[in-house]
Amino acid sequence: MTYKAMDAFLEALEEGNYVAPAMNTTNLEMTIAIVEAAEEAGCPVMVQIAPTNVKLSGYDYIAEIVKRAAEKVSVPVTLHLDHGMSFEDVKKAVDAGFASVMIDASTLDYEENITLTREVVEYCHERGVLVEAELGELSGKEDDHVAEDAAQTDASLCKDFVERTGIDLLAVSIGNIHGIDQAPDLNFELLQEINENVQVPLVIHGGSGIPDKALAKLKSYGVRKVNLASDLRKAFITAVGKRYEENNNEYNLISVLLDAQKAVKETAALKFKALNG
Repeated sequence: MTYKAMDAFLEALEEGNYVAPAMNTTNLEMTIAIVEAAEEAGCPVMVQIAPTNVKLSGYDYIAEIVKRAAEKVSVPVTLHLDHGMSFEDVKKAVDAGFASVMIDASTLDYEENITLTREVVEYCHERGVLVEAELGELSGKEDDHVAEDAAQTDASLCKDFVERTGIDLLAVSIGNIHGIDQAPDLNFELLQEINENVQVPLVIHGGSGIPDKALAKLKSYGVRKVNLASDLRKAFITAVGKRYEENNNEYNLISVLLDAQKAVKETAALKFKALNG
């Protein structure tokens, strides 16, 4: 079994000099596609899900699916809560056995962000769960939430934020954008400055819209986790839609879902190659 606690997973990333694609799942088919793509790429993978998407499966079901999928492969696999917006989100994920969580208090003011994040860190560390938090805010569309304005991360605050919260991973805003409706413009100078100021791994959200050449550069700037969701979901939906267009009387659900699973796996494989060669 290769399901990993997050500290062991991060060690595997450092040892192999990998950037982990943190790929958002929603269901059984997407999870299997993601984990199989990781195995074929020979690369560790972080499977993650946000509270907005866990409505389909429940925290406990998705945790069991990921752990079962991990048993069938040799690469490290772990499970992460993406964009937990409240303490209650975090508790549900921890209770279900998630290896790490993100508490997203980036829309709060700086001191409020620190206060909530620190409370989550204390709760999670007591239970062996690592914590990601965000400083700065991305624009774009994240599930049901649309943010019009971005606030890039203030590099001068990063060291203070990490030290006062005790977080294990820091998500940053450097021109990356949620979703694929807008083009990102990454500020690598800012990313380098942030990397020089903190000792924790950095996280880039909105990876689906970032060109492959830019994705390949991220590991040189302390990035160990890149979130990928929109590309995978689009691949799934497009595959299902294609089958409907071919036959709007289609009822062979297994055949349709296998096509969708294959499409997700192929898209995931491209991202593994872009991030780690």
